[in-house]
Amino acid sequence: MSATVADSVAVVEPAALRVWVENRMVFLELSDGRVVGFPANRFRRLRDATAEQLKEVALELNGYALRWETLDEDITVHGVVAGRFQLPPEPAS
Repeated sequence: MSATVADSVAVVEPAALRVWVENRMVFLELSDGRVVGFPANRFRRLRDATAEQLKEVALELNGYALRWETLDEDITVHGVVAGRFQLPPEPAS
């Protein structure tokens, strides 16, 4: 008789350590070492924001959320990492 022991794996959601905007792309440096980015046009309020408004992003909730105060927009880091966006990608030109 043999027994199989499965290693338990702890799933930890990464937090953002840093956020910045370049050329209408929002980038996150995550606590697990990854850097991810998404186009601002994937969210309604960000799509219509000026370049200056986009740069006014702050990390909230210990790095688990992004906040644009002047746009009244909050986006979770988990949602970004999971690819949950409000709008589809724009077609390639």
